[in-house]
Amino acid sequence: MGQNEIEAIRALLSAKPRPVGWSERRERLDEVGSVWPVAEDVSLEAVNCDGVPAEWSFAPGSDRSRVLLFFHGGGYCSGSILSHRRMVTEAGRAARMRTLAVGYRLAPEHPYPAAHEDAMRAWRFVRGQGIPAADIVVSGDSAGGNLTITLINTLRSAGEPLPACAWLISPWTDLTMSGATLETKETVDPIIHQVYLGELVDAYVPTSVDRKNPLISPLFADLRGLPPTLIQVGSAETLLSDATRFAARAGCADVEVRLEIWPHMIHAWPLWNARLEDGRRALATAAEFVRAHLPRR
Repeated sequence: MGQNEIEAIRALLSAKPRPVGWSERRERLDEVGSVWPVAEDVSLEAVNCDGVPAEWSFAPGSDRSRVLLFFHGGGYCSGSILSHRRMVTEAGRAARMRTLAVGYRLAPEHPYPAAHEDAMRAWRFVRGQGIPAADIVVSGDSAGGNLTITLINTLRSAGEPLPACAWLISPWTDLTMSGATLETKETVDPIIHQVYLGELVDAYVPTSVDRKNPLISPLFADLRGLPPTLIQVGSAETLLSDATRFAARAGCADVEVRLEIWPHMIHAWPLWNARLEDGRRALATAAEFVRAHLPRR
């Protein structure tokens, strides 16, 4: 059943190939990401986080005193609150907490460090609501996973309280593009390919910035002191080695890290949880991890 369902998602993506222009690419990701809308019992509320657009979501039974702060993927150049709304809201339902999805600025109009600055503004906004750091979970897929790590590293370096844990879905951790699976998984990944990644890096990272900078490629960061981290990645991803190498480095730095490699799954597969059992299972597994690392009450 799982393979049949993922093949249907592959067919959906193949039917809507990625266009050339940035605005067209954004429209396409919004379209394929929101094929199945948010559930009717979820409440949404737009909010301004010190100039950064964001959206609260509340599923029935959500604990409003705890927040899942989520940064969407899209290679820093596309993706939005809309494209990831179904995944974020269902993650909040599974974890029984409210979510805040962040609409950070996109490249090439807003190159590095715009997205990183917006991620910090969103964190400051949540903390300003009186939410303790220990009651916040930070998460993201792809480039949003990168933002998750770099935000936490920045907080750690400043000696500030850290979130309860981190949840990374198909994280993009190496913008130098040195991962072996960029080549070995090229023919099976329907979404992420080397040429496309190169375009994204060139759009987001100015030529004056070293792409091995830990704030650009957190794979090369000092990871000591990071909170417990869950990494979920599919076996059919070119970014598989971004996840596995990051997990290894985190483990060597004595971080409590859990790596899940999901057979046959593609990049950011929980996006399509409405019609993909493995997407729902991944959210449920993540929710268990999150709840296990939040303070007991």
